[in-house]
Amino acid sequence: MKIRRLLATVLSGVLAGGTFAVVLTQIPPASAERRGQAPLVIGHRGASALRPEHTLLSYEAAIAIGADYIEPDLVSTKDHVLVARHENEISGTTDVARHPEFADRRTTKTIDGRPVTGWFTEDFTLAELKTLRAKERVPDLRPDNTAFDGLAEIPTFEEVVRLAQRHGVGVIPETKHPTYFDSIGLSLEEPLLDVLNRYRVREAYIQSFETANLRDLSKKTRLPLVQLVTFGGAPYDWVAAGSTRTYDDMVTPAGLREVAEYADVIGADTRRVVPQDAEGRTTQPTSLVRDAHRRGLDVHVWTVRNENSQLPADYRLGDPANPVHQRATGDVMRWISTLVAQDVDGLFCDDPGMCRAVVARLSA
Repeated sequence: MKIRRLLATVLSGVLAGGTFAVVLTQIPPASAERRGQAPLVIGHRGASALRPEHTLLSYEAAIAIGADYIEPDLVSTKDHVLVARHENEISGTTDVARHPEFADRRTTKTIDGRPVTGWFTEDFTLAELKTLRAKERVPDLRPDNTAFDGLAEIPTFEEVVRLAQRHGVGVIPETKHPTYFDSIGLSLEEPLLDVLNRYRVREAYIQSFETANLRDLSKKTRLPLVQLVTFGGAPYDWVAAGSTRTYDDMVTPAGLREVAEYADVIGADTRRVVPQDAEGRTTQPTSLVRDAHRRGLDVHVWTVRNENSQLPADYRLGDPANPVHQRATGDVMRWISTLVAQDVDGLFCDDPGMCRAVVARLSA
């Protein structure tokens, strides 16, 4: 790893009347020095199992229940301000469709080679986006989260950083669709580094599913970089360049050596570490974690979710005939334990409190 990182572990968080009380301690590990230590608990889009994702409500909840890091996905506004949204198309995560003044902004664009219809952050100024309110993206899966619909604004990256620093946790931003944003003159990397540098952020990783922007960032920052890897497909910058290589090539020994030239971490779909068969049941773990560690790369896995429908088939609980089975909590504690047993270095969790509880128990 390129730098030492200061980690903040939440020892206790209490939810009372909508406010959180947090007690923090500091742990000073880094890279190979972390071998054998408890994996980092990363709040995936905050605590998206409990609050609408990518809102300050979600990030605050994640901090209170034990996240070491919080993850904002970053896209750009028209006036080149980075905001936290899973996608630049925002009809599923905001009330934009209910704003008649923005009806004419609905359009179809080609994002990473596929048509997408809706409203896009890059067509709004920050002031306009601030008039919108966030809502739960998957209400059928997480109906309780809809109680918070309409309560939160779209946060800027700067607001997320300020929140993290107030509570002593780190940030792990992801650049979304960097090739696309480069193509429209709204590059994500410069404003990202500007915010991190202005606030002198040292507890941070920077992530991307693409490779070119990580290679560029490796020349501009000493912060650790995370090469994200899906279960299938290929980095879009490779696709755009006409390459036939895929993520499968990236996780071979030769591919990992190449990644280690510019990045510090592999951020892998859990199926890259613990595969599943055609029925969704887990099979023999792969050698990815061991192979990555041999090349000096840490491994973060994503995403640990509580619901039966989001777990491997052999970790689901209850009666599949029950209408609420899909969104009921499965044997997520055993699933987390399985992943920790693979010697992973970080866990992206929709419910970081659950991950913190299991990691703490296994580390005791």
